[in-house]
Amino acid sequence: MATAVVAQASSSSSLMPPPPPSAGAEEILAQALEIQDADPPRAISLLQSVLRDSSSAAEVLRVKEQAISVLSELFSQQKRAEDLRSLLTELRPFFAVIPKAKTAKIVRGVIDAVAKIPGTSTLQISLCREMVEWTRTEKRTFLRQRVEARLAALLMEVKDYSEALALITKLVREVRKLDDKLLLVDIDLLESKLHFALRNLPKAKAALTAARTAANAIYVPPAQQGTIDLQSGILHAEEKDYKTGFSYFYEGFEAFNALDDPRAVFSLKYMLLCKIMTNQADDVGSLISSKAGLKYTGVELDAMKAVAEAYAKRSLKDFEEALATYKPQLEEDPIVHRHLSSLYDTLLEQNLCRLIEPFSRVEITHISRLIGLPIETVEKKLSQMILDKKFLGTLDQGAGCLIIFDSAQTDGIYPATLDTISNVSKVVDSLYLKSAKIMA
Repeated sequence: MATAVVAQASSSSSLMPPPPPSAGAEEILAQALEIQDADPPRAISLLQSVLRDSSSAAEVLRVKEQAISVLSELFSQQKRAEDLRSLLTELRPFFAVIPKAKTAKIVRGVIDAVAKIPGTSTLQISLCREMVEWTRTEKRTFLRQRVEARLAALLMEVKDYSEALALITKLVREVRKLDDKLLLVDIDLLESKLHFALRNLPKAKAALTAARTAANAIYVPPAQQGTIDLQSGILHAEEKDYKTGFSYFYEGFEAFNALDDPRAVFSLKYMLLCKIMTNQADDVGSLISSKAGLKYTGVELDAMKAVAEAYAKRSLKDFEEALATYKPQLEEDPIVHRHLSSLYDTLLEQNLCRLIEPFSRVEITHISRLIGLPIETVEKKLSQMILDKKFLGTLDQGAGCLIIFDSAQTDGIYPATLDTISNVSKVVDSLYLKSAKIMA
């Protein structure tokens, strides 16, 4: 009878609901959320007390996840990068009791929070290296690959191209074996950017093609598709195919604009660049004043508008003023700077050709005064144009003059004679083959 009672008691206890989770953690989180704007240090203290809760109940674990997200954001706002680094170390016991997918989400969230703090590239690299070592120890391959991809991107930002390339090459082989398409798209796209930075255009295109192939097999988030289109536009522009580049930049702009992604303004900026490079500078104003363009009115678009106006006027002076006024937006953007350098050379050549056209002999100092550039710059450019056969002439440096020759008139009899000789050669070859067959 006693045994039956004990059995009945244990049976009834097994049917009883589990003890309620600690209500204190949720209340503390709610209190921290209320004061996070008014008193961030107090909110941080409350959130840290939530993380110290030793309970492993499902509800408490959920509250801790929310607390980590809020705490990371507060540390980022307070620019406490070292505290974020310490947070990842302190959370390692917590990672042992939550699913691996949630661990990966939290780790990436904390690293993203560090990235929002300016001037923390070195710290981010160090943090990623620490997490890679930890994931190797814990045998968390999924998370390690994603952290290594982030590390490669950071190494590329600090121009440590050799280590970044070695890391990416190893990752590509590893991820292709696992057939993780979404990660493969990220890595191939990063490889394309890396090869482009190294000025290896064929490999950059090959990596981008691989990214597109992987993306076609799965659903790709709109932001990632926009990144692919943006990189496609950059590579086509590099090949001087500005019309195709404009189309890809437009696709990227559409995707980023729908998501309110800050990269939308850069896509629009490169669209304007393509218009200028295709001699359609007049379209720049209409694009900026369109409904989509007005949303992104600012210094980036003002810079491109100033360049377009200078190009439309064929004014080197205005062009140089635009470069000086908007130096961060034009010269410090490597993509824009590369194309504008080519545009500047073209504009300089056009201006010089227009100035020297009325003369057969002119002093270089006079050309320098007319164009408003130093004598050394003008002399160097004229020498280059003569060597490139942009016009016929020579520089008399002793007299400081440019001598322009008349264009040589080609006598039509010479091409006709060459054609006749070529035709006779073909006839002789034909007769030789026929005679060889007859003799055989």
